[in-house]
Amino acid sequence: MATYKKRGYKKSISTDSAQKAEVESTTAEVFEKLDTTASKTEEWISKYQNYIITVIGIVAVSVLSYLGYQSYIFEPKKLEAVSELSQAQYYFELAVNGQEPDSLFRRALNGGEGKYGFLDIIDNYSGTPAAKLATYSAGMAYLNLGDYVNAIDYLDQFDTDDVILKALAKGAIGDAFAEIGQPDEAYDFYVAAVEASDNSFSAPKYLFKAGILGASLGKNSAALDYFRRIQSEFPDSAEARKVEVQIGRLENLK
Repeated sequence: MATYKKRGYKKSISTDSAQKAEVESTTAEVFEKLDTTASKTEEWISKYQNYIITVIGIVAVSVLSYLGYQSYIFEPKKLEAVSELSQAQYYFELAVNGQEPDSLFRRALNGGEGKYGFLDIIDNYSGTPAAKLATYSAGMAYLNLGDYVNAIDYLDQFDTDDVILKALAKGAIGDAFAEIGQPDEAYDFYVAAVEASDNSFSAPKYLFKAGILGASLGKNSAALDYFRRIQSEFPDSAEARKVEVQIGRLENLK
């Protein structure tokens, strides 16, 4: 279970300026290496958005195919939930690609134009596939808004059998922990992301993050293993082009 150290941290987008300065100072060096600024987070979500949209489409088809199979109470609820999710997800997509992302991410969370947002779907359609995906999307929206504690809370609640989405959720929790100055927890979730789905889609990214962060925490042997795995198992990945320097640096420290 993801546990964050409160240290006076409030669950709101607006935090105390002195505290924010302290957090930024604590994590600045690590995140210069990780290259996970807010803009990079948006680029990352945009990169994987097609996959997420595909999953949502599959859920919609699944709901329709199950009509008549279960009771007349739960099935209409599932179908209604998918309809609501489509509108919230539309705002989310606009936020990823638009010029007013903060406003659109908030609308995706809270709803608009008479439609529910992710938070309403989670509350009103608990147990449906749409509510599960809304939990994931809410966490990612909070991550983009800089509300890292809420991002952790929602992403940690997300439960899925989809190994890639599971890996992306755990990796995003790692990013949120790093942003609030808890590198040990961030490291653990990067490793968990790789273990959740050891594939070329997400594994190289989180192996690299675990390696960089692990080295900064003094876990040099483990970090070296992560970099070498990228080099041997994912030689065509973007991260493979960056590990040779890291491997050389860590080998010289032995």
